[in-house]
Amino acid sequence: MSHSDLLEGVAALVQLGQAGAPGVGKALDEARATYTDGWGADYEAAFDKALAGSVRRFGLPLPTIPMTKAEKKAIRERHAEPATLPLSEGAAVLAETRAQIRRFVALPTEWHEAAVALWAVHTHLVGRFDSTPRMVFASPEPGSGKTRALEVLAKLAHDPVETMNTTTAFLARRIDAGDEPPTILFDEFDTLFGTRARDSQAEELRGIFNSGHRRGASYSRAATRGKEVVLEEFATFAPVAMAGLGELPDTIRTRAIIVPMRRRARSEAVEPYRERENGRELEVTRDRIAAWARTASRKIGNPWPEMPDGIADRDADVWEPLIAVADAVGGDWPKLARDAALVIVRDAHDRPASLGIRLLADIRRIFDKSAEKRMRSTELLHELIGLDDAPWSDLGGRGPIDSRFLGRTFDGYGIPPARAIRFGAAVGVAKGWDRSEFADAWMRYLPDFPPEGGTVLTDSEPNPSKKGKSS
Repeated sequence: MSHSDLLEGVAALVQLGQAGAPGVGKALDEARATYTDGWGADYEAAFDKALAGSVRRFGLPLPTIPMTKAEKKAIRERHAEPATLPLSEGAAVLAETRAQIRRFVALPTEWHEAAVALWAVHTHLVGRFDSTPRMVFASPEPGSGKTRALEVLAKLAHDPVETMNTTTAFLARRIDAGDEPPTILFDEFDTLFGTRARDSQAEELRGIFNSGHRRGASYSRAATRGKEVVLEEFATFAPVAMAGLGELPDTIRTRAIIVPMRRRARSEAVEPYRERENGRELEVTRDRIAAWARTASRKIGNPWPEMPDGIADRDADVWEPLIAVADAVGGDWPKLARDAALVIVRDAHDRPASLGIRLLADIRRIFDKSAEKRMRSTELLHELIGLDDAPWSDLGGRGPIDSRFLGRTFDGYGIPPARAIRFGAAVGVAKGWDRSEFADAWMRYLPDFPPEGGTVLTDSEPNPSKKGKSS
């Protein structure tokens, strides 16, 4: 009998014994005698180890297996039915969760307090959802309470994994290891999305964080085992909370609930957090969340919540789990969750434009100021770099933008590359753009853009970039 067959057989016998089947003790003795016959003490030890492992996995030992009282108690506690709380306790549990967060972290508004509390509870119910929002604590300066927020969530969330410099291999395996995903708490995200932007390891980690908001996403890799190359695939679906300085890429931001952290004012008092003193208090709250979640799991998605007006598409994916938790709790929470969604989503939409949209707006400003309908690429670069209130003269500390930057950025907005245009006798032919070539992008990405007499290009109209030289 192979060792794996032994484990399987012993496990089956132990399960039969726990179910009260007669003769199991005798069968185990015969199995032991057969397995060890002629092989000596080493095989006896292997059998006993396998038997003890199966007992510890499947429950209380059979009478024929000698164990100490402490071992029996530990096994009994491990296999006891988990605690539950009635559904009606949800409002009290959620209020307690919110109060614990408020004790140690100064959040910007009551809406953010509600969102963070709902997010902590949703990690215990993540198995019921198809998506899970990223919770992001961001600030422009250190000392704003971001790390403290993660420390508190580490004591409230389901199966927390705290990290700031993890590897892709560890994170992928850790997420995929259990029946339910852990909660990833990632500090100092600026190290991942900032200076390490071109690091291959950072790129893979960003891929896990980007994809893991939706169930079914995976991280795939080829691994070498001896002389064989095998394909490995790991699920990446897991709740993630992040903290750091500065801006996040849109791939994370659009899947996240952003909490803008600030340094506390003197009027904002919080308790000092000490792990040895306060950690256990928060864990008691976490146990109550878990106990309520075991009951509430049947309520989640029955029915799925209706989103408030203005929360649609990706915003709906972000907020549906939290609003579903609020609906299961009942009371004031369904309205509070929807109000929080509207306020936080509105604030997110009011944030400064992305770099690409800022570039489109500045180019429109330059064309509006100029009487010309065409502009050379060198002239456009000169005008952009000369804008005092724009970042183009020293973008991210890398110096002024160039024609390659324009080409890469324009490509994403459907703007053709610079083409040869005749600018008149004084200039002759030079590469540049016609104003009309920006019109479609301005209309789509700058909502207040009014088409000025000129025709906005459509699929049925020729694109001037494909006409060759203009006269």
